[in-house]
Amino acid sequence: MIDPEARAYLDHMASLGLPTLAEQGAVEARRMNSLRAPSLAGELEDVALIEDGRLPGPGGEIPFRLYSPAPDRTLPALLYVHGGGWVYGDLDTHDSVCRALARRAECVVLALDYRLAPENPYPAAVEDAWAGLNWLHDHAADVGADPDRIAVAGDSSGGNLSAVLAQRSRDRDVPKLAAQVLIYPVTDCDFDTPSYRDAATGYGLTRDSMLWYWDQYLPDEARRVSPDASPLRAPDLSGLPPALVITCKLDPLASEGAAYAEALRSAGVRVEHLHEPDMIHGYIRMNGVVSRARKSWDDCARFLRRELTPHV
Repeated sequence: MIDPEARAYLDHMASLGLPTLAEQGAVEARRMNSLRAPSLAGELEDVALIEDGRLPGPGGEIPFRLYSPAPDRTLPALLYVHGGGWVYGDLDTHDSVCRALARRAECVVLALDYRLAPENPYPAAVEDAWAGLNWLHDHAADVGADPDRIAVAGDSSGGNLSAVLAQRSRDRDVPKLAAQVLIYPVTDCDFDTPSYRDAATGYGLTRDSMLWYWDQYLPDEARRVSPDASPLRAPDLSGLPPALVITCKLDPLASEGAAYAEALRSAGVRVEHLHEPDMIHGYIRMNGVVSRARKSWDDCARFLRRELTPHV
């Protein structure tokens, strides 16, 4: 079974007869992704304060967008790392998601426009995301945030980067994270999982697309097993912050997302794993065509409010 709205979206995309990602190339894929973003996002939710800025990064300044539902209060903070196969995606493509999380979770959201592959391959995105997280912690007072209540979140490749950030913050002890939200995350470089076989084609994201994304991001296959690229390969997952992991059955990444949730649980991490049995990859930013996005926004917000509330 597939959600009727997701089916209609896939049928529409199939009718366009678009070339494959490999045929498009990174620049054209970005252009097409940006063109589709407004119709996918649908009506945008109002947030009291939205500001664009730049923060220092290892490869130059990193553009960011800051969202606050209550600028007159000190709120928990969320670093949001967008998806797009490490190749495309920007502050506009995931604007609807960040607005929704800021409102629903009642937190300051910092969205990062990190460097993209193939022009900036691994580990550029990791290092930019790490710089963004540290900046948010160090400048929390400047943006109305509590430095002791920070979470990370991301979808797809952004979920990959968020999982890597959670591991790195544990290992370096600062910034200490209160939670991680991983939405259909990339967690491993194994393309022979059950979901890669069962959902290889026909549901938007394909196995071939993922192979292409990995080739852009990290062409050296031997390096893909690093936990900074494949967080499921980390030898020790204990001591990580509580996690919400969302997976979709009709998604090549479903198996590795579920495997990461189970590995975290086995390591003693508190995990909530939500599986959407009739949903496709990418829907979190498709509120304009797939209304299930709103349910997952609410699921993320509920988890974040719980984990970011001070525990006495």
